Amino acid sequence: MNDTDNNDRIIAPPPNETVGDVAPPPRARVQDVADDAPETDAQKLGRKKDYLEGFLKEKPQAQSDGEPGGELYEAIIAALKEIYDPEIPVNIYDLGLIYGVEVTEGGHATVQMTLTTPHCPVAESMPGEVELRVGAVPGVGDAEVNLVWDPPWDPGKMSDEAKLELGML
Repeated sequence: MNDTDNNDRIIAPPPNETVGDVAPPPRARVQDVADDAPETDAQKLGRKKDYLEGFLKEKPQAQSDGEPGGELYEAIIAALKEIYDPEIPVNIYDLGLIYGVEVTEGGHATVQMTLTTPHCPVAESMPGEVELRVGAVPGVGDAEVNLVWDPPWDPGKMSDEAKLELGML
């Protein structure tokens, strides 16, 4: 009797066969690797260090200054954290108004930002201030600010620090 039919379905055994008639599968056995002396603690430690050896020898990849974690990128973020919204006592970075910062190898910085509302009283001056502050960071050759409205800003974009400052946590 076949265990499966043409549609790969499992067929139950006929009623005259019982599960007890099937031989149990062999059990797995653990045998001693060496009949000699057991492995010493030093040998175990040496075996454990082997798998870390390649990982520990690998040097961290050098980050570009313009990538997150790079010196120039972090300096730009620090400059953005010095600009405060005039109506809300929180900096624009923690407020979530900065959507992105890109820095090229030549030192050209592009900042994507939004405002809390299109009718914000500083809609005309804030992008200019951001451009001036980012352009003043040493190593930035040219700064450009792109004001975007999509996706619209909402309080969920604020950092935990900003929410704590405003009593929202």
